Order: sequence, then structure tokens, then C-alpha cells
Amino acid sequence: MNETTFFSGKKKLGIVGGGQLGKMLLQCTNVWDIYTKVLDPDHEAASRFTCNEFVLGSLQDFDTVYNFGKNCDVLTIEIENVNVEALKKLESEGVTVHPKPSSLETIQDKGLQKMFFKVNELPTADFVLFENKQQVLDAIANETIRIPFVQKTRKAGYDGRGVNIIKDENDLHKLFDVPSLVEDKVTLYHEIAVIAARNAAGEVSTFDAVLMDFHEEANMLDLLLYPAPLEENLITQAKDMAESLIGKLQICGLLAVEFLIDQDKKIWINEVAPRPHNSGHQTIESAYTSQYEQHIRGILNLPLGSTSLILPSAMVNLLGAEGFSGDVRYEGIEPCMAQEGVSVHIYGKKKTKPFRKMGHVTVTNQDLNEAKNTALWVRQTLQVKSH
Repeated sequence: MNETTFFSGKKKLGIVGGGQLGKMLLQCTNVWDIYTKVLDPDHEAASRFTCNEFVLGSLQDFDTVYNFGKNCDVLTIEIENVNVEALKKLESEGVTVHPKPSSLETIQDKGLQKMFFKVNELPTADFVLFENKQQVLDAIANETIRIPFVQKTRKAGYDGRGVNIIKDENDLHKLFDVPSLVEDKVTLYHEIAVIAARNAAGEVSTFDAVLMDFHEEANMLDLLLYPAPLEENLITQAKDMAESLIGKLQICGLLAVEFLIDQDKKIWINEVAPRPHNSGHQTIESAYTSQYEQHIRGILNLPLGSTSLILPSAMVNLLGAEGFSGDVRYEGIEPCMAQEGVSVHIYGKKKTKPFRKMGHVTVTNQDLNEAKNTALWVRQTLQVKSH
């Protein structure tokens, strides 16, 4: 297949998932006049009005995903929780699917992810797998595991959901009663992420690492600094591991790799995502090639773009304010838009609720600390409320 025929041609790119990541992918495909078809279960999905074809349907239903993909030339995802068996069948019938369904199957299950890291001798926190809540409680009782620890559901975790931080016995009522993994709670120095890209020709590149702070209650990215103001040796280790992982998983497109750095400055792989990622939104303004364009380049086997920095940046998510649910209202947006270097992205979700991800704001500045200060001001000033 000649991937250049996607430009103003008859080839069709299918995207399974039509949320905000899909919407930002479509901003790139629209610039290049690539024909797109999107599947999403929400009739008000963010991507609905910016693709060429929109199909309403479940991402988990075999027949829906299979029928959606069978007349696409290339198929990709913007969320991992999709029917992988349908993707395997489509691949066997000649549809190009990225990421590879076999790799996606590993990544969908955080237990398989961790085992993959171990088998490939990549550093990750020690972990134990459990089938249910009682097994976790029994392991605590016989001291197989010790509090504090982190529990993660093996499947369907996303945007802070599916993660429990058990600090003491008072938290045990929160335990998930589903297949999960329990891992040691690393004493953190920092959390960072690196997004790697790869095409079918084997070309690999990485973006600069980002430094991440998380909202303690929502367990969701709260503030990001790009590039990460950290020791160069830590950045190099992270980039090397991201490049190694994307090759071992044989992924075309993007692989976002989240890392934990402990107090001894040892780096651990936390988890991965084979798609555009919250830790890469700022590349739209800060890098010569955004993560979204790079993903399209990777899955269509086009030359990868430059990941060089244009300007340092800080990024904050716009989360629904506590105590507000209903039709969304953005309070304080005008003073933020009046500031130089402030780029506001609204995802188009009509309803807000506490901690729902409604948009993001990137602040660019030659001085990363100035960008950070402005981003913190934006976070206080721009509030997501309801009518």
C-alpha cells in the first residue's frame, strides 16, 4: 500500500474512539485531507463533526468493531479499551491495524504489561497479581504484601480510574473486587513521561521528557512541565527505555511511557499507552511536530517529523470543579485568553461533573518557570462549572 495515496485520495483511515484525543488527531488529518471514519458510543462525541464518517456504537462489541473496520485501509485507536478480537480478525483479512492487536492485548491488561517488562528485563516496581478483594486481604494478613501499596485493576483503568493508593488500614474499604495487581508504593522523587514514535520502516524518535504532577484526589495529571527540568542522565535513561519498548512491542504510531523516579534517583517503568497521551498535549504548541501528527505519520509509514522544541511550556488540565454537574460553563476564560502564550483547548463536552476532563491549557514561554507560574494562575482563574 502506498500511504501517500491517503492525501486527497480514496484510502480510508478508521479511528476506534472519538473522544478528545480523536478530535485532536482529526485536526491533523483535516490539514492533510485524509478521509476519516470514527467509531464512538457517544452521540455527542468530540470527534463527531470533524470526521468524514461517524458511526455510533460500542467499542467493546465484536460485530460493531469488525463491521466498522472492514472497509478501512488503516485502523487505529484513541483508547485501549476496545474489542481486540475484532481487530485481530480485521488484521488477518488485510486491514492494517496500529497498534498491532497482539501488542494492544498485552497493554490492555496491566498484569500482562508488568510481566512483559519483567521478561524483557526492564525496571518496574515489584508486583503481585490477585483475582479478587479477598485474596488481597488474605495476602495482607499473611504478610505477603505490606501496606502502603498501590492496587490497579488489570483492565479498563483510564484517567485515574482503576487505581487505589492504600496508605493505611482505613483505606482497605476502597479495594477493588476484580482481577488486579498490587505493587510496592515507590517513594517518589518525580514522575515523568516520554512519548516515542515509530513507523513500519523502523524509524524511531522520542519527544522530550515531561515532568508531571498529579491531582491527589482525582489521580489525574494536574500540571506538566516540558521539557522536564531534570538531570540529563535520568532523561537519557527514560528515552532509551521508551525507544526499546516501542521496538519490542513492534508498535507503529505512538507509545507513551510513564516513569516513576524514586528518592534514590532510580527510574522505574510505571505503565504504557499505545496512542496519543495526556502527557503530549503541549507538543501542539511546543514542538515542531505534535504528538498527533507524529502518530498519523507513524501509522501511515510516513517519515517521522522533528520533535525539536520550539518553546518550553507548562500544561494544565481543565477539570470539572467539585460540586458542579450539568451543562458546562467556563468561568474566567477571557482573562486567560488575553495572556500572551496561553492556548486554551476546549474538548466540546456539553456536560461537566467533578474531575471530568473538559479541556487543557498550554502556556509557552522562553522561561519554563514563567510558563509554570502562568499555568498555575490559569488553573486558579479558569474554572469549569455548570449553569
